[in-house]
Amino acid sequence: MIQATAIMMQKIIKNPFFLLAIVFIVASFLRFYQIAELPPGFYPDEAMYANNGVEAWETGHFKIFYPENFGREGLWPNIIGFFIVKFGHEPWIPRSIAAIFGTLTVLGIYFLTKELFLKKIALLASFLVATSFWHINFSRIGFRAIMAPFFLVWGVYFLLLALRKAKDQKSSIFCFLSSIFSGLFYGLGFHTYIAYRATPLLILIILFSYWFQNKEKLIRKKILLSTFYFLFSTIIVAAPLLFYFLQNPRDFFGRTSQISVFSSPTPIKDLGINILKTAGMFNFIGDENWRHNYAGRPELFWPVGILFLLGIFLGIKSMLKRIQKREYAILFGWLIVAILPVIISNESLPHALRALLMIPPVFILAGVGGLWFYEKIKSSILNRETDAKPYAKLTRKIFLFSIFYFLLSILVFEAYYVYFIKWGQNPNVPGAFSANYVGIGRQLNTQPKALPKYVVVEARGADVRGLPMPTQTVMFITDTFTPEKQEEKNIFYVLPEQINQIPENGYTVILK
Repeated sequence: MIQATAIMMQKIIKNPFFLLAIVFIVASFLRFYQIAELPPGFYPDEAMYANNGVEAWETGHFKIFYPENFGREGLWPNIIGFFIVKFGHEPWIPRSIAAIFGTLTVLGIYFLTKELFLKKIALLASFLVATSFWHINFSRIGFRAIMAPFFLVWGVYFLLLALRKAKDQKSSIFCFLSSIFSGLFYGLGFHTYIAYRATPLLILIILFSYWFQNKEKLIRKKILLSTFYFLFSTIIVAAPLLFYFLQNPRDFFGRTSQISVFSSPTPIKDLGINILKTAGMFNFIGDENWRHNYAGRPELFWPVGILFLLGIFLGIKSMLKRIQKREYAILFGWLIVAILPVIISNESLPHALRALLMIPPVFILAGVGGLWFYEKIKSSILNRETDAKPYAKLTRKIFLFSIFYFLLSILVFEAYYVYFIKWGQNPNVPGAFSANYVGIGRQLNTQPKALPKYVVVEARGADVRGLPMPTQTVMFITDTFTPEKQEEKNIFYVLPEQINQIPENGYTVILK
C-alpha cells in the first residue's frame, strides 16, 4: 500500500502537464490578486494610454501611433480602450489586461524553453518567471511594454518550431502554419515598445544558426520557405507602423536622441558604465525607481541570481565543447540584443522597464543552472549503495522531491511577501504611482454635476494638448479627456496664470 501510494505520488509530481498547470496558477495568482488595490494610484503614463484608447473607441478614430507625450505605439491604447469603455474608468481594468499578457508570457516561456532544452528546464524557467518580482510588477502596471516579451517569446517559439519541422518531410503544412503564426506574433511586437526594434538582430542569429547547422539542400530549401512565410506575415502586420514612421520620421526616434549615450560628451566612458550598471542589476543593485522595483533591490532573488550566473557558465562551457551550440547562441544573442536599447540610454540606469526583453533568456539560463544543480544533488542522494531495507531508494526519492518542492514554495512565498507586503505597503509606492491624483479625481466625481469644478494644474510635465502631463490621471478618473467631456461633466483645467478665470462659485482643487 505504501509503495503504491509513493509510486502514485511520484507520477503525479513528475507529470509535466500537472506541473505546468501549477505554474500557470501561481503566475495567475501573483498577477491578478488584489489587482484593484496594488499598485495604488494610476501613473500619468498609464492614464495617457487609457485616455487615447477611450477617445479612439468613442470617436472611431484609431491611430497606429499616438504622438502625445513623446509618442507611443497604438496597439496597447486601442486594446485597453475597448475594455475601459465597456467596464468603466478604473485603473484595475487596463492593469488586468497587462496581467493577462504577463501570465501568457509565462506559458510561452515554457513552450519556448521546451523547444530549446528539456521539459524540466522549461518547467523551472517558467516557474522562475512566474515568481519573479521583476515580471510580476510590470504585469500589474498599465504600460505597453509588458506586451513586448509576450509577442517576442511566442514569435520566436513558433519560428523555432517551424525551423525544426523543416527537417521533417511530412510536415510542410505544419511548417507553413508555424511560420505564419511566428510572423504574426513577431510582427505585432513592433506595435508594443521602442526597445523591440532591436530584435531583428535576434531573428538573424536564429536563422543563420539553423542555416549553417543544416547542410542538406532539401532542408535548406524548407528553411528558406519558412523564412519567406515568416517575413511575409511579419511585414504585413508591421507595415502600417512602418508607413507611419516613413511619413513621420521624428516620431520614430521619440526621446531616443535626447537620452542617447551618443549625445554625451564622453560616449565610450558612459557606455562602459551603462554596461556595468545593467550587468550588475541582476545580482547587486537594481532599478532605483519605486515604480519599477523595490528601489535598489537586485532584479533577481539571490538564489535565482546565482542560478543565472551558473547557467551562463554552463552555456559557455557547452559552446566551447560544441554541445548545444545553437541553443546557447540563441540565448546569448538574445541577451546581447535585448541589452542594447538599455545601455545606449543615459537615463536612470539600471532601468528594469527598458530591460524587459531580457527576461526570457535570463530565466531560461537560470532554469539551466537550476536543473544542473538539482541533478547534482539528486545523484549524490540516490546513487548510494543499496540499502538493506526495501523501498529505501524510493523513500529517498520522495524525500528529494519534498525538499525540492519545499524550496520552490519558498520562491512563491518570497514573491508574495516582497510584492504584496514589503513593496506593496511601502510609503514610497503611492507617490510613485501618483495616488494623490487619483484621490483628486475621485473627489471631483463626488461633486454635483451642476457645480462648476476647476482643476488648477501646478504640476509640471510634457505638454499634452496645452496641459501638463500629470492632468492625464485626473482626466482618466473623471472621464474628461476631451473638451466635450469636460463641458458635459462641468470639469475644467486651468493653468496658474488662468486662475482669475475661475468664478466665485466654482469648486477648486489644486494639482501639484
